[in-house]
Amino acid sequence: MRFALFILWLMRWLPAAWVGAIGRGLGNLLFHWGRKRVTLINLAKCMPEKTDAEREAIARGVFQSLGRSTLDLGHQWYAPIPEAMSRITVVDRHYMDEWVGKVPVILLAPHFVGLDAGGARASYDYPTVFSMYSTQKNKVFDRALRRARQRWNGAELVTRQQGLRPVLRALKEKKLFYYLPDMDFGAKDAVFADFFGVKTATVTALSRLCSITGAKVIPLITRQTETGYEARYYPAWDNFPSGDDQADANHMNAFIEARIREMPEQYFWVHKRFKTRPPGEKSFY
Repeated sequence: MRFALFILWLMRWLPAAWVGAIGRGLGNLLFHWGRKRVTLINLAKCMPEKTDAEREAIARGVFQSLGRSTLDLGHQWYAPIPEAMSRITVVDRHYMDEWVGKVPVILLAPHFVGLDAGGARASYDYPTVFSMYSTQKNKVFDRALRRARQRWNGAELVTRQQGLRPVLRALKEKKLFYYLPDMDFGAKDAVFADFFGVKTATVTALSRLCSITGAKVIPLITRQTETGYEARYYPAWDNFPSGDDQADANHMNAFIEARIREMPEQYFWVHKRFKTRPPGEKSFY
């Protein structure tokens, strides 16, 4: 792991174009040796209208984007902060500024390859941003990850093991929660909501957090570009939560689906998004 972190540190010195080329090459290797099968199953379930060749091209793009985003961490983690931020542009920040400091805000950040860049930029621009993360088994990498994510104004990190209580406390203090909503954590505290026409285990935490704290949901979608990343804010959601967890989960998934269709090769298709199935339904994997 120390060697891997050293490689990331070396990436900090290379031009963005070089890192991109090396990252795409790494992605091509991962395409053959990584979760290609899982990725293609996900794409087949979500985009049956596309041909096998079209889905395979998207899958290859996914791994290329992931390879590049991984190596881009070197610049984000180790370059001087102003230099690191120079590769992350912001679009429509006024949607955020309208609410900061007035109400609690949940930044909805689905699993696109640019999520680390988007989180870094949000933490840099808004010192009260905090996020939740999973403690890593490798202690060396865990320390490196925590140090990297806290270099932007000392961003607060809540571990998943701590649960939602620290999140509720921070939201009630009108801090900004950078929230990744689209993982399969099982059927507990979840509903089966539509996602590309597939019944998908979707946690209802977003609705519950908003109901308890009065938080506004402002999506932040980060796109990987030729020269870096573009973090785009979207308008705060109206009439959310609605009081119906199923409807809220469908609303969230529909928004995420629309953004995925704009850049399908930049979504985390490598994770088993459909691992939890409704009772009686066989596993896709």
